[in-house]
Amino acid sequence: MNITTATTTTGSHDQQRKRPAGAGSWPFVLLLVAALSVSGWAYLVAMIADMVPAMDMAEAGPGMKIFNQFNLFKGLSAEARAALAVLCLPAGATFGMPTQVMTVFDLAKVFLMWAMMSMAMMLPTAIPMLKAYTGWIESRECLDQRAFRPVFGSTFGYLSVWFGYAVLATMAQWLLSMTGGLNDMMAPASLALTTSVLFAAGLYQFTPAKRSCLQRCWYPRWIFSADKGKSTVLSGYREGLVQGWACLGCCWAVMTVMFAVGLMNIVWIALLGGVMALEKAVPSRVFPAVIGAFLLVWAGFLTVAIYF
Repeated sequence: MNITTATTTTGSHDQQRKRPAGAGSWPFVLLLVAALSVSGWAYLVAMIADMVPAMDMAEAGPGMKIFNQFNLFKGLSAEARAALAVLCLPAGATFGMPTQVMTVFDLAKVFLMWAMMSMAMMLPTAIPMLKAYTGWIESRECLDQRAFRPVFGSTFGYLSVWFGYAVLATMAQWLLSMTGGLNDMMAPASLALTTSVLFAAGLYQFTPAKRSCLQRCWYPRWIFSADKGKSTVLSGYREGLVQGWACLGCCWAVMTVMFAVGLMNIVWIALLGGVMALEKAVPSRVFPAVIGAFLLVWAGFLTVAIYF
């Protein structure tokens, strides 16, 4: 009887050791990330859908003109669109757009937009880190049911950093709107702003800070996940903060390119989100340099356009 019990127990431990790290909790973590990311995308898509019927989407930035196929601006010249836009809904007439006055309520809407952009663009880029953290906890503690809680905390620790970025971005947008740097569609009002943002973002790609933060994103390390030998929600949250700071140091410049292409440019939201996800998921010295070179060349062409 004892021999059978011992054999069963030993077999159970062997199966647990052989089980792939993260196999138990990872599907639930992935479901959480997917739900938050889809929520962000749903909000952004709803904003665009509310704007399309009566606004000139070409004013929202490069690539957005395609949405004029679904409104009264289809096939019109730039002059006709500009004249017709005067007769359409004013800025702020849709649920996600701020008014020109920029009240406290408008600032709250702008922050919500940036928070949703963070969930839509940045949270998917954290999937490799969250999977590695899930596997590390389960391989260390051999308890699948415990991994979800600290990784849950890590997810919101990571988002907390990007929500902090959303606060700063909201303030920057408010200043640019008040000084005429952005038009009513939240796109740059001059090539000077676009060029400056592209040049700064491209240059940052070649800095030691960028390389150091990107290295941390490629190969995450865990510092706080040992509270009396057991990972907790709090230790997971602190890990998420650390990794979130590394991600911010890696991606803030590319994220800020949104100020150059239009803050409601959903085409570039998807493109830049994909670029950052690829950059963080695949260790490569070449790809970040290619991104930086592209942004610098783009800024150079716009500089020529301004002066010549």
